Amino acid sequence: MVNRSHGRHVNVVQLLALILALVLLAGVGGILAGGLLVPLAAGAKTVTDTAVQVFDDLPDELEPGPLSEQSVIVANDGKTVIARYWTENRIVVPQDEVSDNMQNAVVATEDKRFYEHGGVDVEGTARAAVNNFAGGDQQGASTLTQQYVKNVLIEKAVRDDDPLAIEAAQESTLERKAKEAKLAISLEKQMTKDEILEAYLNIAQFGVGIYGVETAARYYFGKNAADLNVTESATIAGITKSPTAYDPTRNPEDTESRRNIVLKLMYEQGYITKDEYDTARSSSIEDTLDVHPTEAGCQANQTYAWFCDYVTKEIVDNELYGETAEERQELLYRGGLTITTTIDPDMQKEAQKSVAAGVPADDDSGLESALASIEPGTGKILAMAQNRPYDATTEPEPFTTAINYSADPAHGNSGGFQVGSTFKPFVLAEWLRSGHTLYDEVPAAKQTYVVNQFDTSPCARLSSETWSPANAEGVASGNISALEATKKSVNSAYVAMGKQLNLCDLADTAWDIGYRPTTTAIATDTHAKGDKLNAPTEEDVNVFAPMIIGTQASAPLLQASAYGTFASGGTYCEPLAITKVTDTDGNTIVEPESTCTEEAIDPDIANTVAYAMTQAFTPGGTASNDGLADGRPAAAKTGTTNLSSQTWFNGYTPQISTSVWVGNAESEDDHLQFEVNGVWYTPLYGGDVAGPIWTDFMDDAVAGMPVEDFGTPSASMIGTPAPPPAPAPAPTSDDSDDSDSDSGDSDGGDGGDGGDADGGGNGNSGGNGNGNGNGGDDSGSED
Repeated sequence: MVNRSHGRHVNVVQLLALILALVLLAGVGGILAGGLLVPLAAGAKTVTDTAVQVFDDLPDELEPGPLSEQSVIVANDGKTVIARYWTENRIVVPQDEVSDNMQNAVVATEDKRFYEHGGVDVEGTARAAVNNFAGGDQQGASTLTQQYVKNVLIEKAVRDDDPLAIEAAQESTLERKAKEAKLAISLEKQMTKDEILEAYLNIAQFGVGIYGVETAARYYFGKNAADLNVTESATIAGITKSPTAYDPTRNPEDTESRRNIVLKLMYEQGYITKDEYDTARSSSIEDTLDVHPTEAGCQANQTYAWFCDYVTKEIVDNELYGETAEERQELLYRGGLTITTTIDPDMQKEAQKSVAAGVPADDDSGLESALASIEPGTGKILAMAQNRPYDATTEPEPFTTAINYSADPAHGNSGGFQVGSTFKPFVLAEWLRSGHTLYDEVPAAKQTYVVNQFDTSPCARLSSETWSPANAEGVASGNISALEATKKSVNSAYVAMGKQLNLCDLADTAWDIGYRPTTTAIATDTHAKGDKLNAPTEEDVNVFAPMIIGTQASAPLLQASAYGTFASGGTYCEPLAITKVTDTDGNTIVEPESTCTEEAIDPDIANTVAYAMTQAFTPGGTASNDGLADGRPAAAKTGTTNLSSQTWFNGYTPQISTSVWVGNAESEDDHLQFEVNGVWYTPLYGGDVAGPIWTDFMDDAVAGMPVEDFGTPSASMIGTPAPPPAPAPAPTSDDSDDSDSDSGDSDGGDGGDGGDADGGGNGNSGGNGNGNGNGGDDSGSED
């Protein structure tokens, strides 16, 4: 086998030439021992020529780049840490934030003549070189400056992802030593001793995955480097000799022996007194440690894990933070960023508590739940939570996931969920925009439609298939107002409203308000049915008859943002997660601002829709049991999709808009006869589980906020209620005996029309009707 050496073959004469050149370059030539000059005198010209040749081949400039530092993501208070990211766990600090004890321990241990040499310790270098060439035990003679140079070369090679350069920076060859020495001498002419010491303290490794004294101080002792005492400083300083062997959390006995060697050096060199030395030696490593483990990534802090995941994807995928994904990844993991976000710590804790209590992660129902909350008028994300813990490992634990159900596909890899009746406020907005009023009436009974009879010009053409949409939550008979249809969430009435609208205009209005689909519900020219939409456009809002009752999917964060348009009086804002990103020096790199569209819809429309949605909390409304504890104004819409597979509760006050989803992420299983968290539902509706989660969260979120009213609704858009029906004539003596037999027709027959899909419930006067309607036509039995 051929033995290939990566280093230069340097003989004794060349070695002595190098030593001489280094001495002269460092300006300390007068201190060489006379014995060293004897062989030089015998071959002065050879030595001189060799020195020049060898030194001409070595680099003489070192350009230290920025150190890899951990990035930190913080909440909107600027101090609550959400997560940390790093390739090297390092926090850079100036020298005056490192205790004198720590600085003295490093100098005493690594380079006692640090303040005397010019980068190379000639005495140590000569002794080690002669000893090593003579075959004795290998000795090192690197100064603290040379060690810093070595660390810089390794750091650069790692950043450049250059394995050969990493190997070259660590191999034991004379060429590498000579290169380090020349660079060290050059560096000493550019930097002061204090600057070199500060740089070394920040770059050196002080344990497995622990870089720099500040990180080491926080990890091993739970304090800053400025507060390290003698014992702690000696412990950390001793680790650099072998970060694995002398890691005190892994090898406390060996670390203690190494620490005591450092203490002895500090005492011998006059940095500590005899009493300090004896006291420090008397303590065991275990007694002095106060380990504070710090994990990287989102999984380390489950309270904020889903929002952390969203922020991470926002940075890595957004060109605001770099031209390429690799640059953005590098910036996040090495850039020492402080990423200030919009998340509110108190609201986030309450959100996580509410979703976990509403549907425990390991509940026998197998349901998942998610909550997202934004600030109307800014789009700032205030909370983001779900009941399943975050686990992005290759072998996740049971009842965990790495899919963010709250987010769009680009930020969470979720395809979203059919929104059901939570789409109806967009229909109502178009209803008002097209000249109708809340008190305009439409037939509430179930009907069968030919889908191409719906107006979709000029954006789509529909087939001649028939469609018989069923009701899920609300049923009614006869003609009812749009206000009543909204309050009770009557599908059949809303489809009748949609029949009077242009569905292309409806899609435009929904988009303007902020509805953003996450998958396609039907095949189009550009997408197959079910395709995820990472960057949806207005054309991705599918125009077809069942859109009226919410058959296309979206996500809780997107729904909260859209409903925020109503809450703000018509201003739509895209979700905003990050408000500022600063570098290690506190300089602002990026300061994202809210992306908003003022008057995305007419304020009168927004305020009138809000008024209509407040009725959901009144008796007979689908959210009648879910009002806020302090009675403050709130608006909401429930949603229950076909077979109750997905359920929603979207609601808001003027200050907060929140969307809650409860359902199945993996399937469209029915929940018609279903137990959730120990409670039986027949069937499961949006107001049953999602509603209480929303209320529980919102009660705490708005506590202490001023009570605000929504904007005044437009009187012309409210319209005029229809006059009450004339009273029935009093029965005559001739037909009084028939009253009982006729009473079953008075309400029950019409009620039966509202519930044909499933039959079921009893009519108000004995006839069959008021069925829940679940289990009807797959194309449109959404609530």
